[in-house]
Amino acid sequence: MTNPLNLGDVVNRTGAPDVPMIIGLDFDGAETTLSRAELDAMADAFARGLLARGLKRGDRVAILSANRPDYVALALGAMRAGIVPAPVNFKFPKRTIADVLADSGARVVFCDAARRDQVPEGVEAVDFDGPALASWLDPGPFEPVTPAADEPGLTLYTSGSTGKPKGVLLSHASHLWVVRTRMADDDLAGERLLVAAPLYHMNALANVLLACASGATVVLLPQFQAKAYIEAIDRLRCTWATAVPPMIAMMLREKEALSQADLASVRVVRMGSAPVNDALAGQIRALLPNARIINAYGTTEGGPVVFSDKGGAPSGSVGRPHPDVVVRLVGGTAPETGVLQMKSPAIMLGYHNRPDVRSPITEDGFYDTGDVFRRDEDGFYFFVGRVDDMFVSGGENIFPGEVEAVLETHPDVLQASVVPVDDEIKGQKPVAFVVRRPGSTVDEQALKTFVLENAPAYAHPRRVWFLDQMLLASTNKIDRAGLRARAEAELRNA
Repeated sequence: MTNPLNLGDVVNRTGAPDVPMIIGLDFDGAETTLSRAELDAMADAFARGLLARGLKRGDRVAILSANRPDYVALALGAMRAGIVPAPVNFKFPKRTIADVLADSGARVVFCDAARRDQVPEGVEAVDFDGPALASWLDPGPFEPVTPAADEPGLTLYTSGSTGKPKGVLLSHASHLWVVRTRMADDDLAGERLLVAAPLYHMNALANVLLACASGATVVLLPQFQAKAYIEAIDRLRCTWATAVPPMIAMMLREKEALSQADLASVRVVRMGSAPVNDALAGQIRALLPNARIINAYGTTEGGPVVFSDKGGAPSGSVGRPHPDVVVRLVGGTAPETGVLQMKSPAIMLGYHNRPDVRSPITEDGFYDTGDVFRRDEDGFYFFVGRVDDMFVSGGENIFPGEVEAVLETHPDVLQASVVPVDDEIKGQKPVAFVVRRPGSTVDEQALKTFVLENAPAYAHPRRVWFLDQMLLASTNKIDRAGLRARAEAELRNA
């Protein structure tokens, strides 16, 4: 990478222009390849086209689509023009998608055919595969704008404890720093990086930007499917992979596909969303025998550079603090255990349009992650959990209060409590305890269906049990630990 000032200009141009930069694989076997020159040309065409259609510097464009090569080209092109791309989680309910689009102020939504019906009426939508796309492309060279230090380059939406998605404003400079810092640790030049996580998540997008800057090739799946993931490694000899624990569990179940595949090409697997314990590490090594395992940690607000695994981190540890990042633990039994606060150039500018949300940036410039860690005597850090009961299911963050709020809008529900239980595929999954309103006979299936209709599918409770009254602790607060133990017992006895 040279030294760009615009995040959309991150593409490495030192290699041959015809080398594949993105290989998009569809589940039907179709393949779409963009060389470095083709990706650059399409990004420039989007930059020129957006401006020609009347968008201005600082405007937003939303992207509501599964992963595809032109998704990346659009994001790069928008940033080159000073226009802010806002990828949208298409797993949100349609109502939440409408809220996110309204909050973002997006002038236009680019979508794929499968997501077209999720765009609310009255919002201009452009189908990536439709005839209207051509009018948004104006081929020709484009000189990227030079952004101001505090100018947003990108908006990523994340759900917080308030239950309403928040737009995280990220500057051009912040994620150029991320790219350069990660390249200094692990340059991906010549590698083939497999990405199946959604591009609306920090993990996937940051890895794609890193690959573009390094001159690597991204092998891009629309979404994660275990068999397709295995076949992609085998067919295209991928050397880097990113994953979360449920992906490994689902891959292990594809015995026929594994028996026919050679996965020895993978040299690095970057694991996120949950600690890599000894059992999980054993499963990864059984699948990917030549892979070095990186136990990664990052947040949308604070970026993916926090810890470094250099120096022989023990099992379950995310490593020691990166040399260019300052961290501290506060509360609890700090400095041994506490909530992680961090400071680096990657920290967000703030939340878009959310004066109601208390800023997690401290007065002295640290980002309060809300994640509890412990530090051992050798300086290695271990993730303990969320300070607010959040848990991870299949790579998705679930806040019990959000699901409880949905359940309690049902006319037959008086009170609800959601807790996680262990699951071999998802890592954890939500279950619920409900107190019905007097005289109600609402059943389990009706409540599961209700949540599916009003919240992301991954958040719906897999089981619902009914109580005459909610279990309370001695503090008169809901006894979540007791409910979780009861849920585990119910599942064992089922």
